[in-house]
Formats: sequence, structure tokens, C-alpha cells
Amino acid sequence: MKRQALFVGTVTAVMLALPALADDGGSGILGVWWGKNVFNFEGMPSGPQPLRNLSRLKNGKANNGRLVGDWHNPILTPEAAAIVKHKGELAIAGEGFPNAQDQCRPMGPPFVLAMGLTFAMLPTGGGDITILYDRNMNSRRIRMNGDHPAKLAPLPMGDSIGHWDNGALVIDTVAVRTDDYTSVDRFGTPQSPAMHVIERYYLIDGAQAKAQMDAWETREGTVGGGMRVAGYSPDTSLKGLQLEVTMDDPKVFVEPLTARITYRRVISPWLESVCAENPVEHYPGEWIGLPRAEQPDF
Repeated sequence: MKRQALFVGTVTAVMLALPALADDGGSGILGVWWGKNVFNFEGMPSGPQPLRNLSRLKNGKANNGRLVGDWHNPILTPEAAAIVKHKGELAIAGEGFPNAQDQCRPMGPPFVLAMGLTFAMLPTGGGDITILYDRNMNSRRIRMNGDHPAKLAPLPMGDSIGHWDNGALVIDTVAVRTDDYTSVDRFGTPQSPAMHVIERYYLIDGAQAKAQMDAWETREGTVGGGMRVAGYSPDTSLKGLQLEVTMDDPKVFVEPLTARITYRRVISPWLESVCAENPVEHYPGEWIGLPRAEQPDF
């Protein structure tokens, strides 16, 4: 309880500081509370597409209670397609399959991008950037204008370096630690230690962001079967945020896959999510317990 109270207190202080940070560099990207209400990735206007849910409701929207990834997608290697197919069959049978989110494990990129609904990018000491994600207590440190170390041990969030490019924030991430629950998306698309993720964040017209978000929500349905976790600002004169993320993993994709995510400014409060202390099973036998170290760290 003390740990949760400390986290909420810290986040409250950060969120109170956001208005003062909103104009502090970063082309309006930093210090803003961004959000979306749909999991997974949007497709680009052309080129290879991210996986979509084959299970659809009568109204045509994705059936988010049955996650059946399209294993026929030509972007997948045969090995990755077989894994997605197997997990889809589990979902069809009502058994489901665990992932990092429902097992209270750290969610590294690109999965955190698919699952994270609201976040803020905050400038920290030395010119670096910290990304705070709502609900799951994840955070990422982006070392600006640096290089990846020559020898790098895998980390849950990987090693991320960033730079500004004509007003866009570009983040390059490697060395994401993988385990049995690591995946690219909610459909269980696998991820290997070779995964290389490049994120490019840039501002777009507010009305354009709303139109893209409305289309995405109409097609895929919102989180919670209609509930909106992120409460958008009604002011479409405010800029939206576009993320183009490129995922390069030759063990999973036959070529690099670029997808996008659209965000709008959020005015809803920061929400705390209880996970390890109160796991919620979406299907019987989902929760396998907290991670345990077989050997002491020191």
C-alpha cells in the first residue's frame, strides 16, 4: 500500500506540473497528456499491414474478447505464423493465452505501444526524456543524443536513445529482454531478442487526429466494449500526436513492419491500476503467479 501511495503521489506531482512543461521545447510534444482508447496498431495507408483480429462481432468490429490474430498475414515468417495460429486456436477454444500485461510483467516496446492507452513524455536531468505510462506503472528512460553501448545486456524496456529531427522525436530501441510472455501485440505475435524498434513522434492537425481516431475506434472498438479510458479534450484546434513505429525482427517479420498510432490530448485524471496485488483472470487458469527469482541477486 505504501508503494502505491508513493507512486500516486509522485504521479500527481508530475501531472500538476504538466501545464508548465507543455511549452517547454519538444515542439509541443513534451509535457502533454496523450491518449487513445484502442489497443494494437493502425495500418499505414500502404505497404505491409499489422495483424488484425479475425474474430469479428456482428457489427463488424473486432471481438476483443476473442483474440484471433490473422496468421495468414504475409508479413509473418512461417515460424511466427505458426505461433499466432496456435494462440488463435486457443482463443477460439476459450482457453486464451497469457501475455506480459495480464501476468504483471514489464511491457517493453513494441508491446507497450500497442497496449499503453495514456502517457506523458517529461524532460529529465541532462536533457533526457522519461515516458510515464498510465495504469500499468511502466516507465521508460530515453537517453537523448547518445549511442547504444557496444556491449549491452537485455533489459525489460530495452535500451532507448533519442534525437529530435525537424520537430519529430525519434526513439531507437534495442536489447529488449524476452521471455515466455513477450509479444508484439495482443494476438501473441512473437518477439525475439533481435527486435529493433524505431519510433517517430510528430504533431498533426487536431481535426485530422480526431478523424483518424474515430475511424480506428469504429473499426476496432474501444477498450472495455465501449468505455473510454482516455477522455479526450474536445478542442480540436489543439494538435494531435502521430506515432509511426517500425519493427524490425527477421525471426518474426519477413521485412520491417511500419504501423502507426494516433493520440489526442487527454483531460481525464491519471488512473492507478492494481495488478500484482489483485490479478484479474480473463479466462480460467490465466494467472500463473508473480515472477520469482530462482537465485538471489547478491
